[in-house]
Amino acid sequence: MIVEVIVCYFATVAFGVIFNGPLRIIWIGGVIGAMSWFIYSTLPTLGISFVFATAVAALMAATCSHLLAKWFRVPVTMFSIQGIIPLVPGSKAYYTMLSFLDGDYIEGIQIGIDTMLQAGAIAAGLVFALAVFSFGKGGIGQRYEAKRS
Repeated sequence: MIVEVIVCYFATVAFGVIFNGPLRIIWIGGVIGAMSWFIYSTLPTLGISFVFATAVAALMAATCSHLLAKWFRVPVTMFSIQGIIPLVPGSKAYYTMLSFLDGDYIEGIQIGIDTMLQAGAIAAGLVFALAVFSFGKGGIGQRYEAKRS
């Protein structure tokens, strides 16, 4: 388990380098990615589904990203992309397409649905954290009222 987290940390840092992030925050993004992988891989051992574990890990990554983005005064995406990279179901998408190419359509649909649920859980975790951190910043109704005055 600890080896997975360490490898995940370095892989996440490598994605930060590929996306040309500032060197002072790439290492912190790696910690967020390693923490999200730890949560994603630990919760199913406690009897929680992989989809819910993905949502919790994405929510944690997005929350840490918002907090650290304010602290370091950088865009949230600098941290959130690195934080969710370990959660992206790339191998499941590959096996979905492989099942379809092999003619095993039932297996392809089953893996495809699981892939879509996991991708949706990542999006839900990111959106929920964004909604929490957007409270008090002015919604659509507040902007409309400000223009009318």
